[in-house]
Amino acid sequence: MKSRSETLREALEELIATGALGPGQHLDETELAARFGVSRTPIRETLIQLASMGLVVIRPRRGAVVAELGPQQLVEMFEVMSELEATCSRLAARRMTPSEHVSLLAAHKACMEARDSNDPDDYYYKNEAFHEAIYAGSHNQFLIEQTRGLYRRLRPYRRLQLRVRNRVSNSYAEHDGVVQAILAGDGEKAAELTRSHVMIQGQRFADLMASLPQLTVGVNA
Repeated sequence: MKSRSETLREALEELIATGALGPGQHLDETELAARFGVSRTPIRETLIQLASMGLVVIRPRRGAVVAELGPQQLVEMFEVMSELEATCSRLAARRMTPSEHVSLLAAHKACMEARDSNDPDDYYYKNEAFHEAIYAGSHNQFLIEQTRGLYRRLRPYRRLQLRVRNRVSNSYAEHDGVVQAILAGDGEKAAELTRSHVMIQGQRFADLMASLPQLTVGVNA
């Protein structure tokens, strides 16, 4: 069961990711409270969470606005994300314990079940747990913290990506290659496959941009 805070955060993430709340748009606490049927306090707390993720900017005495994240910035962030996760996979291939292998396989199976249910949002949550299992398997706490931080900032965009046609099934197939490389202890292959899995380029970038038309207008990129 999600907490009210989680539900509010995800709802606002979704509005930002889809452009319903565009870059630079003022976020009025009273209006948002009325929209979601809550008091201003949980709205304020949620905006602070989103600010920590880089999705919102809170200006002294002027309130909060949606952060302006242009296409070039998005590509650069995914580029760094792909390298961080590739490093996690490389280390996980060397350092995961047998019990962590079991956890990874369980997370992979959960992704398969979500894929088969044809529910991109359910797959997103199972996908998050899958990636988290790899982070933990790196046994490098500093790396884990840095990777989680950037993951949080890209969260709504990664979620939206999964709604592109065939992306869920392709994502699962890519996961399978990563899992096999980790279980085989092949760190370089695991890193290479993870990098390719996370990075957005070519058609994947075009598909994401088509879902985010607001990023191409009025944004300093």
